[in-house]
Amino acid sequence: MNTPSSTASSPVTEHGPEGAEGGRGRSQFRLLTQRRFGPFFATQLAGAFNDSFLKQLVILLVTFHAAEYTTMSAGLVANMAAGLFILPFVLFSAYAGQLADRFDKAKVIRAVKAAEVAIMVVASAGFYMKSLPVLLTSIFAMGCHSAFFGPVKYSLLPRVLAKEELTGGNGLLEMGTFLSILLGTLVAGVIAAMTTNPLWLSIALLGFAILGLAASLFIPATGEAAPDLKLRFSVVRETLATVKMSKREGEGVWNSLLAISWFWFVGAVVLSQIPALGKDVLQGDTTVVTVLLATFSIGIATGSLLCERLSGHKVEIGLVPIGSIGLSVFTADMAWSSDRFAAALQTSASSVPLSWTQFLAASGSIHVLADVALLGLFGGLFIVPLYAFVQLRTAPERQSRIISSNNILNAVAMVIAAGMSAGLLAYGISVPGLILVCAGLNALVAIYIYRTVPEFLWRFLSWFVVHAIYRLRITGTHNIPEEGPAILAPNHVSYVDALVLSALCPRPIRFVMDASIFRVPVLSWLFRQVNAIPIASAKKEPETLEKALAAVDAALRNGELVCVFPEGALTRDGQLAEFKPGIRRMLDANPVPVIPVGLNGLWETAFARNGQSTGARLGSLRPGRKLDVNVGAPLPHDVSVEELRSKVQGLVGHVSAASQPRPSEVRG
Repeated sequence: MNTPSSTASSPVTEHGPEGAEGGRGRSQFRLLTQRRFGPFFATQLAGAFNDSFLKQLVILLVTFHAAEYTTMSAGLVANMAAGLFILPFVLFSAYAGQLADRFDKAKVIRAVKAAEVAIMVVASAGFYMKSLPVLLTSIFAMGCHSAFFGPVKYSLLPRVLAKEELTGGNGLLEMGTFLSILLGTLVAGVIAAMTTNPLWLSIALLGFAILGLAASLFIPATGEAAPDLKLRFSVVRETLATVKMSKREGEGVWNSLLAISWFWFVGAVVLSQIPALGKDVLQGDTTVVTVLLATFSIGIATGSLLCERLSGHKVEIGLVPIGSIGLSVFTADMAWSSDRFAAALQTSASSVPLSWTQFLAASGSIHVLADVALLGLFGGLFIVPLYAFVQLRTAPERQSRIISSNNILNAVAMVIAAGMSAGLLAYGISVPGLILVCAGLNALVAIYIYRTVPEFLWRFLSWFVVHAIYRLRITGTHNIPEEGPAILAPNHVSYVDALVLSALCPRPIRFVMDASIFRVPVLSWLFRQVNAIPIASAKKEPETLEKALAAVDAALRNGELVCVFPEGALTRDGQLAEFKPGIRRMLDANPVPVIPVGLNGLWETAFARNGQSTGARLGSLRPGRKLDVNVGAPLPHDVSVEELRSKVQGLVGHVSAASQPRPSEVRG
């Protein structure tokens, strides 16, 4: 699995943003005012708006002025438009990824936006001619535009943002995209209701396309990620090759791509049913459908923006399980609350569709809207960390192609979602029933993903424990290398030390742990899932010790980060014990840097072996306890055990009851 430092650091230095510590604690919205992000963000907004604006205009004009455009039904035209828009993602994504890796991303974006202006000219001609074939051709062309824009937009972010800004930047991007799509849909409805004059339609379409092109002119150059890449165009062969490349990038990246595609599967099922849900189940008019779509978009925008604050300004995949749980819970509850709302309306004698004000006044409507909003919010928590994780763990010279493979998978997932929805609805299942099926499938897929990639589950536990109980203060995280082998050497204070260390480190850590703890029932399953290494003393279990040393050797040769607790056991008095010779053997066999770490604030907590009764320790379990983690500078592999212990002692200080926070320092 790749974790290239150049993914973020080189272009960030080139374009002048803050260094690794500069973005910490500052609002992500500051990015909107900076040239490295602001013009790109404006370009994306304009493109997302035009995508939805054009599609919705065509559907509305065919629906309400069918005789002027076609004899086909509005439903058939809507499905044709959706299919034509998705088709280019399957056909051209592989080639789009090659272009984005081969050439400067800013130049690729400008070329795509120039093509958008030409496409809007074609669409304008279609409105003047009242020609449905021309309009459908323009929708297909906009699908091509988006297929070529997708790989470059997500691979540009790690070129211009620091690691600490990736989550915030992706959050802004998702927020802006969904709100722009919503705005394009709403504006299309307003304009279609006011006029069918092709002049005004053309002005609107061309205006936003030109704005997007103008904004793209201010995007700074990024350089060529893979200047020697040979371009190959073959729909089938290159598409399959691109997907296979993604599988080779690492299990974490591949399963993240599958998880993103699953999100779009769920989104395609749920969002495609919103019109029918609003009209047939909730018995509302078009304004009710608009309120539902607006509520979902605001929810996902809110969830996307929350990711940066909840993640602590780093890529935190521990949020992904939270998002998946919320998606399942609130998708299921939306089905049930909609059914209950419909059942309550059956007692009413009125058959007139509800306006949005009447819907809001009806009993149960707030419950439905809360489900829709929370579905969007947890969707944002699910999708943003996954995109940031893929960007962080993918080699720069392959990023665009990896993301293009995700576009292919997304398109396939959406087609399957459409087929499943059509089949189940034709079979006789209700709209709430279909949504409930989707909730159940989401739960099963989530379990599969977290069973296949335990890193997600481990990061979730780390994030939850640390943020629910402790007020974490970290110094020196820049001393942990972004890639390559190294050994972490912390003091051992509590049973949750591994979770705390995982929470502060974006890289996976292989923990070497006491064999007796490793074998604890239930916990043993989790330790095995995250590839922890059990170890014992040579006196007690010499075979276990030799196996542990061999496993550490293999992990370090594989470029992994290994954590060893040199004391060999939990402290029983809060003081730093003598270091065992095992770490010296590991360093003798593997000339890698060793990084001292000091944990402060865990002694006399519920998870320390401090001699207090179980009741007393549980009584100390309260949120807001201050926890300091100090990461020291890397030491050479030939450092003596005594010197290593001295460095850790210096980072720990004197751990005693006096070092714990006073009641006035604890945040409740």
